[in-house]
Amino acid sequence: MGGRRRLIRGMLTAAMLLAAVAAGGVGLVALIQQLTTDRIEARQAEQTLQQLEAVLPAGHYTNNPAEDVRRVRDTRLGTEQPLPVYRARRNGEPAALVLTVIAPDGYSGPIELLVAVDTAGEVLGVRVVDHAETPGLGDAIEARRSDWIDGFRGRSLGDPPRDQWTVRRDGGAFDQFTGATITPRAVTRAVARALDYHREHGDALFQDASEDH
Repeated sequence: MGGRRRLIRGMLTAAMLLAAVAAGGVGLVALIQQLTTDRIEARQAEQTLQQLEAVLPAGHYTNNPAEDVRRVRDTRLGTEQPLPVYRARRNGEPAALVLTVIAPDGYSGPIELLVAVDTAGEVLGVRVVDHAETPGLGDAIEARRSDWIDGFRGRSLGDPPRDQWTVRRDGGAFDQFTGATITPRAVTRAVARALDYHREHGDALFQDASEDH
């Protein structure tokens, strides 16, 4: 009888040990997952801030626009999905908006852009965030490949007139690339649509709201 009790006691002890090990393992996995998630989010926030710094002039703002965000939904921005708009402020006052806009008609697929516009409607900077355009040709939209993307800086809907916001081959004011028209045309028109949206909603975007439709 005593042997049976010892056997049962041993089995219970082993079961408790296994349960403790399993619980510890689950906790360890959860901790590792949380640490990994925090690290990924921190890295993403750092990358976002770097992208914003590429389109916003230094000294133009005093806040952290990566943390001052609204999400908007408007098909003129190239998608039916909500997109982030980053708000730059100087000493608490509106200074500029950085709109995320999609050019859906790129040569090899959608092109994602950041377009920074000041409160007067003037472009401060444009950068390509993501694309699949042809290397050595369409990828000249990247700042590391050429200075073409900087041609939008200082422009507005009145400079040039709205109907000239396309490439020269279409009668517009902006250069295309040698051997490539579709990519720069898509980007130029997307920037113009971002300016259209800014003209209509720029002031309201500095007000707090969860999402605009």
